[in-house]
Amino acid sequence: MAKDSSDLKADPTRDVLVRMRSSLPQLQPAEHRVAEVVLKDPAAAAQLSITELASRADTSVATVARFSHSVGFGGYPQLRLALAGAAARESALGGPARKPPADLDEAESTEDIVAAIVHHEVRALQETAEHLDLTALDAAIAAVAAADRVEIFGVQASGLVATDLQYKLIRAGRIAFAWTEFHSAMTSAVLLGAGDVAIGISHSGATLDVIETLAAAKEAGATTIAITNFSGAPIVDHADIVLTTAARETAFRSGALASRTAQLAVVDFLFVGVARTSLEATTEALTRTYQAVRDGKSFKRRRSAGRGK
Repeated sequence: MAKDSSDLKADPTRDVLVRMRSSLPQLQPAEHRVAEVVLKDPAAAAQLSITELASRADTSVATVARFSHSVGFGGYPQLRLALAGAAARESALGGPARKPPADLDEAESTEDIVAAIVHHEVRALQETAEHLDLTALDAAIAAVAAADRVEIFGVQASGLVATDLQYKLIRAGRIAFAWTEFHSAMTSAVLLGAGDVAIGISHSGATLDVIETLAAAKEAGATTIAITNFSGAPIVDHADIVLTTAARETAFRSGALASRTAQLAVVDFLFVGVARTSLEATTEALTRTYQAVRDGKSFKRRRSAGRGK
């Protein structure tokens, strides 16, 4: 079950791996190496002494201690206990047998590849739902529901998610536009105002095109929402509301399916929440748009058949 931000702060052992991945952009290079060692094999890391982990990460004991504090623990012993618990949970869910599909291995069968991808897709959805800040989600729903117009910014894989949200909002009778090209997005962003909402979607939270357009929208007076995987990412500095996913991206699968799946889930949470604020009007709009598309296709077929005669 999803929790609000106060629940997560009160219990740093909860979702330790999600919290650790989310903190990656904020870590110093040496701490980042420690995180990489831990995330690669949490069960093995939980068995290491602080000296052994420092050696594996090619850093100092002091850095490992600092890293423990950076991810919310009083010290390394507390972090080890949390990692042991996380490893046990992963084992129960089949995690150790399911390496990320980024770990390319020519010896793996197609069955192994399918199983690994499905496992990580499911975990991305589960962890996103468990870790999502419901207070922030409610604020985003209220903002979009009251907006005069909604502008959505995203590029590449996140651009597909932006377009998906645009289609959903338009079908529900909302004024929404998705921009996947920087110049068009910036042109739109600077024309927004106090009654508008701008949503920036970036898995890394470091995509300059999205950051700059969201910043411009905020400066213009719009309410800004960021959808990202990292709570400390640069895009957060320009967002009034932050919605975080919990996908397990890797170097070989940047923009992988898991990140889009998690983003699409957040988009669905947002859309359904907005739809419920005016359910009768939304239902009518969805019905009318469905019928228009259905009847439009029939009309085209009738016209085509008429020309043939």
